[in-house]
Amino acid sequence: MIVSHIDKLTGTPVKGPEIKGTSKKVLVSPKEGWEGWCMRLFTIEVGGATSKHTHPWPHINYITSGRGILHLDGQEHQVSAGSFAYIPEGKPHQFRNDAEEEFSFICIVPQEGDI
Repeated sequence: MIVSHIDKLTGTPVKGPEIKGTSKKVLVSPKEGWEGWCMRLFTIEVGGATSKHTHPWPHINYITSGRGILHLDGQEHQVSAGSFAYIPEGKPHQFRNDAEEEFSFICIVPQEGDI
């Protein structure tokens, strides 16, 4: 169980090929009692991006602030605060910040997806 605030968490830089200006905060995970699942908040700085990648688990995303581009399975989608997406397993995807402000989104994955 947990009740907290995002400002109490420290972001961890996300590292890897093509990743630029991206950090992650784990909000709820098995550590807090949500067995099998993780909810994280990703923040992408201006000009930053995650890598284009695929993996064997699905995930759900909800854009909390800013705007950017979600590359999903060969298509580019403009997303902004209030947008949401379901990304099936095995589909290539990437988030990019093409705005002049930070871009943040919640990402929920099965526990094995929190790598």
